[in-house]
Amino acid sequence: MIRYAKPTTVDEALALLGEASWRILAGGTDFYPAQGAKPFRENVLDINGLAALRGIAETEDHWVIGARTTWTDLVRHPLPAAFDALKQAAREVGSVQIQNVASIAGNLCNASPAADGVPALLILDAEVELRSTAMVRHLPLQKFILGNRCTELQPGEMVTAIRVPKNAATGASAFVKLGARRYLVISIAMAAARLTVEGGNVGNAAVAVGSCSVIAKRLLGVEAALRGLPVDHALATAIRSAPMDELSPIGDVRGSAEYRLDAAREIVVRAVLDAAGHMPTATVAAA
Repeated sequence: MIRYAKPTTVDEALALLGEASWRILAGGTDFYPAQGAKPFRENVLDINGLAALRGIAETEDHWVIGARTTWTDLVRHPLPAAFDALKQAAREVGSVQIQNVASIAGNLCNASPAADGVPALLILDAEVELRSTAMVRHLPLQKFILGNRCTELQPGEMVTAIRVPKNAATGASAFVKLGARRYLVISIAMAAARLTVEGGNVGNAAVAVGSCSVIAKRLLGVEAALRGLPVDHALATAIRSAPMDELSPIGDVRGSAEYRLDAAREIVVRAVLDAAGHMPTATVAAA
């Protein structure tokens, strides 16, 4: 017999997960489309009654985003400029109606290569909090998403939060998405960048690209090329010649692999220049 449960506490939810296999229902924006007209064949654990998992909190060392926090919640919450890329990505997740109900953790658990939130969280060194009745563990986001629709989530576990270390929530950031049209579209490629500036030069750089490999990737070669550069037109020049060996795009109906590689480099330039433009000392020339 198929079961449906809607617990009101996290402990109750974890107890249920520990005793049987469940399919977790949060915002439902991907849950129901994926189900289609097929009859339910899995137990459904509805976590929409777990108020403790919704909202954003600040601790001594982290910003903590509850698993049920929606994209609209994120956009409306006052956060440092380092989160601007994540807020820009939030505004690209479907329609406003979708943003009002879709959860940030759901975006990660779906593990789509085109998940808009992932690159912006990668540049923040985000980690995923996983809880079961036995333990709590924290995994870097880059280790949580293993492949297309595949995560490190184990039986009996659920995502309860996304944590951003405060030492990574510095500087300014920006997000750029390329799609076949302006709104309501799956990404062909997307990029997020975060920069800190020291004495007019780039102190630290974090750059990530999505939809150009099975999972979104940090571009370590680009980051290394940017560090120490003056915040001017030299940034674009460095990006256009830096290695992007982490990317391995496929060709599909939205674009060829070659097009994605070229597009990724261009939108990385745009994201970096946009982030640099938010710096008080930035004097970036147009690319």
